[in-house]
Amino acid sequence: MNRSSTSGELTLDTLVRSLTRADKVLLAVVVVCLAIGFLLPAGFLGFTLRIAGYGTGFALAIRLVRRFLRKIIWSLRNRLLVAYGFIAFVPILLLITLAFLALYACVGQMAVYMVNAELERRTALLISLTEHLADSGGGEAAQVEQALPVLAPRMPGLEIRVDGARPWKFPTTSDIETPHGDWGDAGGIVVKDGLLYSWAHIVRPSARVTAMVPLTSRFLAGLAPNIGEISFLRLDQLSGDTTRRKLRLHRYTGEAFESNGPRNRVPEPEWTWDIEVRWATAIPAFLWESPGRVENELIRVRTRPHAVLNTIFAQKVDVFQDIVPAATLALLIAFLIAEVSSFVVGISVSRTITGAVNDLYEATERIREGDFSHRIAVKGRDQLASLSLSFNKMTADLERLLVVAKERERLQAELEIAREVQAQLYPRAVPESPTLRLTAHCNPARMVSGDYYDYQRLDQTRLALAIGDVSGKGISAALLMATVQSALRTQIRHCLEALHHADPQSQLSTSVLVSHLNRHLHAHTSPEKFATFCFGIYHETSCVFTYTNAGHLPPILLRGGEPHMLDVNGTVVGAFPFSRYQESQIELLPGDLLLLYTDGITEAENSYGEQFGEDRLLEQLRRNRERKPDEILKAVLEAVREWTGAGELQDDMTMLLAERI
Repeated sequence: MNRSSTSGELTLDTLVRSLTRADKVLLAVVVVCLAIGFLLPAGFLGFTLRIAGYGTGFALAIRLVRRFLRKIIWSLRNRLLVAYGFIAFVPILLLITLAFLALYACVGQMAVYMVNAELERRTALLISLTEHLADSGGGEAAQVEQALPVLAPRMPGLEIRVDGARPWKFPTTSDIETPHGDWGDAGGIVVKDGLLYSWAHIVRPSARVTAMVPLTSRFLAGLAPNIGEISFLRLDQLSGDTTRRKLRLHRYTGEAFESNGPRNRVPEPEWTWDIEVRWATAIPAFLWESPGRVENELIRVRTRPHAVLNTIFAQKVDVFQDIVPAATLALLIAFLIAEVSSFVVGISVSRTITGAVNDLYEATERIREGDFSHRIAVKGRDQLASLSLSFNKMTADLERLLVVAKERERLQAELEIAREVQAQLYPRAVPESPTLRLTAHCNPARMVSGDYYDYQRLDQTRLALAIGDVSGKGISAALLMATVQSALRTQIRHCLEALHHADPQSQLSTSVLVSHLNRHLHAHTSPEKFATFCFGIYHETSCVFTYTNAGHLPPILLRGGEPHMLDVNGTVVGAFPFSRYQESQIELLPGDLLLLYTDGITEAENSYGEQFGEDRLLEQLRRNRERKPDEILKAVLEAVREWTGAGELQDDMTMLLAERI
């Protein structure tokens, strides 16, 4: 892989080419939802489409970020920038966003509160006037005319209807209707033919008084002068439902507004961030046609922060009112200075870090190309400088390790050659016999083995069998094993030649041969080297097995499903030149199994230090006695491996199995 492939560079072209089919589908959904959502008029459907577009876009962004995050932050500089972003800029951005949302909600809620509070006060005044007229038995129009200078500014277009003993209307030209007879006392907002009114209806035994004030743009503008645009909406208008008549304001037909009077419109922004704020709240409204029925409608305000603040601080009530803005500005400037200073310091520190890492990266590239003489220029006394010193020391150590590695490769190659040579020492073919079937297996713990087994035909009626276990492991044990194999075959040849010249009919003695082998090994090997050894001769005519066991594990004879341990006739070979050896004989019957094995089988330990042991070996022989010889050996080896539970052998494992046919 070249350097460009791991540089983590991300371009628009690579981003587009790496988009999967699912990514393209999500991108199409985002574009369609946002395009239709912004083209549709304000309503529930458009709002839902925009939310769906934003949500799908967020999901697509998460997919892309997760896919390219490793490439983006491959460079340490980019990684530090990302870390700075999460540590510093993201929290600040979140705080700014939270402050903006809080300010937005506060401005909207405050504007709606001021409008709603004034509307409730005027409704309460209208109810109070209606109750006074009803309690006085219906009153007279003159009473209203006397209070008109006080009522007109707050209730423009006031209409009153009194039904009782002396019915009358105010003004006399009013076309106000009598409410349904089921109406009781009520007051607030009423919807009549889609038009909005502020009304009060009071029922007394002597009179029923109804007062209504049409809600016009002028009336709403006077609730909170210059606060913004005030309007009413039905809740179902947001979902696009057209089955109900929309709420409408009355057209004002009186005198024109004063040039400096309040306007029911959104004020112009006074600064760049003086954004438009929209807020709404539910308000109960009576339905003229349905006595007693109340539905929640929306009163909406479109305003700007400066309009709300100007309304709140229209009068100075605090001596520190002028100090607070200046203190706030000073605090913001101090915060900005601290943020810029932190940014400069962070960039300076990051350049130091990235410079050191870049030197390390270039040095690793030089070493990857084989230039181990390259060294990093150490600057400063910090941890990065210590890292550079450690890197220089590591490259020096690598130069030395390369020499060691080459030497190890040479030794490994020589071990492989030794393994191949040792494999040639084992018998290549099993001698055929009409009464005996031989099978052997050797599994070395390392590349070469210290175990030894052999079988060869001496003449037409005799077979020689041998197995040994050399002390130690590895190369030294393998060399001694080769010596044992060479010495054994040499001793067999010399003994056969001597017997042939002296008496051709005489038999080869296993004890004599093992004695010769013992003296030969003691004379030609170091004193600490020795081996356990078992040598036997099988006579095909008599089916008698004659053997000498020199310190080796006793062979196992399995007859009729019952195991029998054979003799040990002497001590190990190669240790003492004066050792004496005996020989034993046993007749093999059809179906008998004779197993010769090394201690790698019985002394194999599990994780608790418990050995496999002879009992488990005998149990495996009983359990698999009906199987073929090679299958018996495989079953024993598998049982030992399961017992140890380790992938690496603890010792060489060798077995020689003879089956009497």
